[in-house]
Amino acid sequence: MHPVSLESFTKKYKALVEARLREAVGTLEAPENLTKAMLYSLEAGGKRIRPLLLFAVIDAFGKDPELGVDAAAAIEMVHTYSLIHDDLPSMDDDDLRRGKPTNHKVFGEATAILAGDALLTLSFNMLADIPDEYASDKVKLSLIKGLSKAAGAIGMVGGQVADMEGEDKELSLEQLEYIHINKTGRLLEYSIIAGADIAGATAEQKAILSKFAYHIGLAFQIRDDILDLEGSEDLIGKPVGSDTENHKSTYPALLGLAGAKDALENHLQSAKEALASTKLEVAVLLEIADLIGLRNY
Repeated sequence: MHPVSLESFTKKYKALVEARLREAVGTLEAPENLTKAMLYSLEAGGKRIRPLLLFAVIDAFGKDPELGVDAAAAIEMVHTYSLIHDDLPSMDDDDLRRGKPTNHKVFGEATAILAGDALLTLSFNMLADIPDEYASDKVKLSLIKGLSKAAGAIGMVGGQVADMEGEDKELSLEQLEYIHINKTGRLLEYSIIAGADIAGATAEQKAILSKFAYHIGLAFQIRDDILDLEGSEDLIGKPVGSDTENHKSTYPALLGLAGAKDALENHLQSAKEALASTKLEVAVLLEIADLIGLRNY
């Protein structure tokens, strides 16, 4: 049994990555209002699931999770930039994020766009500047290349475009999965594979972890769709029912609420089965899988 509980693991490594984020942005020689906007969204809270997955994978290989702190910060910068842009009037037009006014409501649309841009570009600098004792140049190049794919046109951005184009349309389950594998799943998968790269995983080990990531990514989105119907606005930090209001296809809409819950359970089970085929210490990863599937925010 893994000696560390998820609660203590989360507390330790969330604090680590959040301190690194504050340091990286707070020391920039950039316009003050820009860094304020960047920090506003970075410090708005959140589950930090992506950094935790990266840390947990490194831990599963018996390596020091702190080796991944810069990569974890880079991932959270990309995730946060995507949320800032996603909330804009030209996209989802949200007023609240994590219970606080969205970035453009506080700093204006132009500064919000530029804060997102700055976070995205800073993320690649974070990866390039990982200390040599944490990762070799070969690993750093792999991390940079992987993030550019996961966050770009064949990943998160492509999924976002497909999501917008799918509004007011009845999508098939295959089309909906394409959106979420890319919009949400690619960055989650990257977090897992980045941890594996830093830990020195073999190609076979990374293939198994990719299967885990695939199912975890879909489980994450299905749970989001369920929470949009029956979650608490106070816990979610934004109005429930926004997917229906925005005329988006969801898993409950396609499968029914009971069917969506069955699909969630099936993906969680498949994710756990993938991990069972490894010889790694995966207790924390299994707990994160349950956290994704059972979270109420």
